[in-house]
Amino acid sequence: MHDFNYHKTSNIEEAVKVHMGAEDGTYMAGGQTLLPTLKQRLAAPTDIIDIAGVTELNTITVSDDVSLGSMATHASVANSSEVSSAIPALATLAAGIGDPQVRNRGTIGGSVANNDPAADYPAACLALNATITTNRRKIVADDFFTGMFETALEENELITSVSFPKPDKAAYMKFPNPASRYAIVGVFVALFGTDVRVAVTGAGDNGVFRPTEIENSLSSSFTASALDDTTISPDDLLSDIHAQSDYRASLIITMAKRAVAAAS
Repeated sequence: MHDFNYHKTSNIEEAVKVHMGAEDGTYMAGGQTLLPTLKQRLAAPTDIIDIAGVTELNTITVSDDVSLGSMATHASVANSSEVSSAIPALATLAAGIGDPQVRNRGTIGGSVANNDPAADYPAACLALNATITTNRRKIVADDFFTGMFETALEENELITSVSFPKPDKAAYMKFPNPASRYAIVGVFVALFGTDVRVAVTGAGDNGVFRPTEIENSLSSSFTASALDDTTISPDDLLSDIHAQSDYRASLIITMAKRAVAAAS
């Protein structure tokens, strides 16, 4: 691990100010991705700005939508009766992330900002048409995720909350890596009136994406059987030691069918 300056901040303004003054600073939420990256010497920031103590970011509010402060942990989302009542699929997704240690430290803001191609929350954001709020602006999910490990966040920008509209129906199903619990393929489906939104994580070679083939099929009939003749091309899917692209293509349809059945 390289040397760095450590800053523990207590509010958003302080965190952003320290970040702006750093030569190469990075925010740290739960540290579940950053710390392993530092230990493997894959990153060498000059300054780490710890936002774990920013209490205004550690909130869960349910009204017309579900708003999660960026420091809301996976465990707090999974265990929230309000979230479970408003969007059960969101609580279920959070409960399936990693192990108890990861769920008690990892945060939604860190997950969304990192945009790991196998992370669960980006699929929820994209399928539920979430809005990511930062210290500067609001960004809709369709514009936020720009590529593998890439987002629309600009220099010094800090996620403060993520807001999810309540769907009529929604569910998330994933085929997890048995060791990491990351998604080899994860599919989130959501129905808003007649509008169907679907997001796939773990499979795309450019990160999370919306499969138009599945959305079109489910727009005609929001049933698992509507996907019987739907196929996904393996051309833009990942192939690695965990699964080849053609296997992932098949898994996407299987997980989508299971998600629709669960949502219904």
